[in-house]
Amino acid sequence: MINKKATLAKNQQGEKVIQIEFPYDVETLTNIRTLPGRKWHAEQKCWSAPIFPETIKQLEEWGFTLDDTLLETLSTKKKEEKANVAKVPLKLKGNLYPFQMEGVAFIERNNGRALVADEMGLGKTVQALAWIEAHPKKRPVIIVVPASLKLNWAKEVLTWMAKPNLEILMGTTPWKVTGDIIIINYDVLPAWVETLKRKRPQVLITDECHYYKSNKALRTKAVKKLGKGIPHVIALSGTPIVNKPIEAYNALHLIRPEVFSSSQYYIQRYCDPKWNGFGLDTSGASHTQELHELLTGTVMIRRLKRDVLPQLPPKVRSFVPVQLHNRGEYRDAEEDFIGFLRETKGAEAARRASNAEALAKIEALKQLSVQGKLAESIDWISDFLENGEKLVVFAVHKFVIDALMEKFSKIAVKIDGSVSLSERNKAVEAFQGNDKIRLFVGNIKAAGVGLTLTASSNVVFLELPWTPGDLSQAEDRCHRIGQKDSVNIYFLLAPDTIEERLAHILDSKRKVLDAVLDGEITAQESLLTELIKGYIS
Repeated sequence: MINKKATLAKNQQGEKVIQIEFPYDVETLTNIRTLPGRKWHAEQKCWSAPIFPETIKQLEEWGFTLDDTLLETLSTKKKEEKANVAKVPLKLKGNLYPFQMEGVAFIERNNGRALVADEMGLGKTVQALAWIEAHPKKRPVIIVVPASLKLNWAKEVLTWMAKPNLEILMGTTPWKVTGDIIIINYDVLPAWVETLKRKRPQVLITDECHYYKSNKALRTKAVKKLGKGIPHVIALSGTPIVNKPIEAYNALHLIRPEVFSSSQYYIQRYCDPKWNGFGLDTSGASHTQELHELLTGTVMIRRLKRDVLPQLPPKVRSFVPVQLHNRGEYRDAEEDFIGFLRETKGAEAARRASNAEALAKIEALKQLSVQGKLAESIDWISDFLENGEKLVVFAVHKFVIDALMEKFSKIAVKIDGSVSLSERNKAVEAFQGNDKIRLFVGNIKAAGVGLTLTASSNVVFLELPWTPGDLSQAEDRCHRIGQKDSVNIYFLLAPDTIEERLAHILDSKRKVLDAVLDGEITAQESLLTELIKGYIS
């Protein structure tokens, strides 16, 4: 009689696997069929499964005798993984944090088929880019992202990679694709699938992989069709997958179809399905610890800020480029401003003689910039909030704050000049203590000082103030005593606009202030002069 035993073996491809043998009984057979990647071999009359820690743990719990060689192999595998961090040949234009290098090594160990699920702000993008830069022959690379992140991905590619042949695809009328690093958004992907498949891509990267959770959506069908047959698939998500397991299944199946082969089993086991009178509700979660162990033992790496906090600086600032949808109108206004400056014959003359007029024209440019990027900025905020974290947003103009409150009224509070002192306190208390209030919207002047907003470690600036002092004060609403995380600060700015010019000036002056203990706050006139010089130099 065969005992229930698990031994080390090799499959037809020469890969090490677990060979599973047991006398027939319904309960054991049912258990074995739940193992990820299990296969029945009729000729040998045995089962096999990939060597995953969770699988070995399950076999032990089910009373299987484990071969010593199998246990040694698992132990050796863990040691090799721990020592393998520095073995990936990184060729980036910058340096990674140690935990990011571990992420790249994880992708490498999984042969470019992995889910990077680090918490928001820990650099999932650069980890994926580091891996493809380490494998320059694996081209083309297709990067599929939400529309609001296309320009940011392009910026990151150009920032980190040495000589990328980058191409950004837009619209629904395909053209001949010549790039090696190709960025496309989910919304237009269905129109491009056949064109991209003919390129025979070697790597597929999908950002915010919950975007293709619904099997009925055209974007999901497009991603599945594109991903079929691609040798390497890297999915990125900061969403806590164990809270909504169904959102990750399509990505997991795309990455490791042999492990996550049955959506029916996955739903029954991990999604707590319930009949709601209209259909099966799969938005729940069950056996979450088991799922976490399965994911981390197979395809997923996930780190939280608190896990890597010693490696992070107190503040991490990021410039996020956002597309301007009124570019023509903005360009006309900018040309009018440049003409005005030339007529006044110089920056200093413009500042002294026509300060009010110059400010009015600059104000018009700033308003056009934020108007043109507002819809896409709101999309970016919506995508961020999908990750489950709280967010602080600062702006200047009332119409911006009103638009945000209209969009996020059920989960947001605001403080601007119209909010009384008592209502300000209520808004802060709600943001700090109510889990349902996830967005704080503030005017930089009205909410930039005196408030404690440590319930969030994420700050967004949709508009910029006139001084680095005001900027620093607003940043510090989250970076205060009691904040246990590094603070991520995002500047959502339209490239090639007055916003970008002002940001560079503010940044240079902020660095000067940081270097001087008792530095004076930069005056508005100083920034105005530098802006004008930049336009007419």
